[in-house]
Amino acid sequence: MNRTNKLLLSSLIIICLCTFGLAQALAAVVTFNDPAKMSDMSDFDPNNPVIPTGDTIKIAIVASHSGPAAVVGQIYWISALWAAHDINKRGGILVDGKRKKVQVIKANTESKPAIAKKVCERMVLQEKVHVLWGTNGSHIMKVINQVAKKYKVIAQCTAALSDELYDAKNFTRYSFMSSFQTSQIGRAAAYYYSQRKKEKKFYILCQDYLFGHSMAKGFKDGLKKYYPEAEIVGEDYHKLFLTDFAPYLTKIKASGAEVIYTGDWIPDAANLLKQARQMGITLPIANTFLDEPNMLHAVGVEGTKGLLNISQYGAENPAFKTPGQIKAYKQWNNLWKSKWTAPYNTRLYEHGSGNIGSYTQQTYWLLSVIERAGSLDPEKIIKTWEGDAFRMFNGKVLTMRATDHKAIQNLHAVEFVPPEEQKQSFNIPPYYWYKGTSNAGPVMTIPADKIMPLLDPELKR
Repeated sequence: MNRTNKLLLSSLIIICLCTFGLAQALAAVVTFNDPAKMSDMSDFDPNNPVIPTGDTIKIAIVASHSGPAAVVGQIYWISALWAAHDINKRGGILVDGKRKKVQVIKANTESKPAIAKKVCERMVLQEKVHVLWGTNGSHIMKVINQVAKKYKVIAQCTAALSDELYDAKNFTRYSFMSSFQTSQIGRAAAYYYSQRKKEKKFYILCQDYLFGHSMAKGFKDGLKKYYPEAEIVGEDYHKLFLTDFAPYLTKIKASGAEVIYTGDWIPDAANLLKQARQMGITLPIANTFLDEPNMLHAVGVEGTKGLLNISQYGAENPAFKTPGQIKAYKQWNNLWKSKWTAPYNTRLYEHGSGNIGSYTQQTYWLLSVIERAGSLDPEKIIKTWEGDAFRMFNGKVLTMRATDHKAIQNLHAVEFVPPEEQKQSFNIPPYYWYKGTSNAGPVMTIPADKIMPLLDPELKR
């Protein structure tokens, strides 16, 4: 398919999304990713990984593998490693006339842009990686994209969410945003509350950098569009890795807010929730990353009841609809129960769902694109990925908009409920996600046509 036809196809998909909905529009173009065909993963151990070397498909996992956000690097590592291990067990991928296995390499940014630039350049120039995969922090992802553009290698944005990364100023055709975006998250939360018609007073508290401000803007824009009668009773931004939220929570307590909206990720998200509950603030918190189960267990069932998680790896209830989905889930869960050691033996990794599920499936999408491109040539990968559609293990569909390389997708608003109510979501024994904390119960689908990725009108492609 040539570029003109791909652009026409993408335009047609968008028109169909707005008219008929995601599933119908994409039914004919989705590349199926069948969980029933997963390899025997019984030898998988993230602490003792089997990583091929030599003539391989090399992917640098660019992340904070040390420092205050090291847990995020651990999450990314096991997610990408799982997908790579599965594909390697299947024999690898045929590229450029040769079957090659997938090699993942840690690239530690320490959450610092200057170090990120150095490590990305080393990955490209010395390690000869084919893909830069990342990362936590839009300011770090911006560096990754700049290096990818300079050296003409593919970058995959799996976890940085700021729309500005793909505006006219920052766009590079070598980078693809397979994650959801801040504007989508904010509008999804606003759409949920507009349909719920219960809470009307919101307090915004986000991290004070590009991502946090983008998260807040998305929510404010969404309220204006879908819920104009709602009121923002306060808006604050805090520094990264904050340990004392009391000054902000005191203001929230006095504001009359009915919901706190935050884009915070761990460790900030954990500290925010714990301190709010310690101060007697029981308000629901609309969030993206307040789903870390170790922290949720520390807060308990009552303190986590009513949290609203905007999920990029959600699906309509119940969670398990096919034998293949159950098989794939049990492979992960059984290893967690019987084999993995610290840090991968905590509740954070019990289910392999949520954001971990999304990062894993985004990696499968990358590998699927490489397989169908049949090459590691960046130009062939770009041609294949633009306008491509991919079905995740849980049935959710992602489509890559050719114009600005942003993923089009449904999102899901997941309400946290006590264990006895979680059966509506977790429909296999033991019929709850967790016993010691509230977790996924009712799920509302936010249709893709309500939260289309922002497209910078100045981006001329």
